[in-house]
Amino acid sequence: MIKTKGLRHININVRDVKRSLEFYQQVFGMREMFRDGALVFLTTPGGDDTITLCPASASDPVAGGGVSHFGWTIADKADLDQAAKEIERAGGKVLSRGEHAPGHPFLYFADPDGYVIEI
Repeated sequence: MIKTKGLRHININVRDVKRSLEFYQQVFGMREMFRDGALVFLTTPGGDDTITLCPASASDPVAGGGVSHFGWTIADKADLDQAAKEIERAGGKVLSRGEHAPGHPFLYFADPDGYVIEI
């Protein structure tokens, strides 16, 4: 079993990152944490949540309202190798691994139905 600290973030597809960024800042007071290429990571002041704004073209079937993945906070970042083994042993498929920013490692995987999850 992968030990987590619970659900961490949701990645939403948007047609206009600037417009969405301004919306979430104005409505919820969210602040920008960092960027990874075209992705913008936001958090709520005082919270431990993240919304990632992911640009999607108008032709994308999940553009403007689609959720491309959701993420969990792993209890110990050093456990990513073991997590990858457990995911595959349970029938999942590791898709990619890396860092969004220094100290922010990620592991994307698909569950047996194809839902993309990040830890």
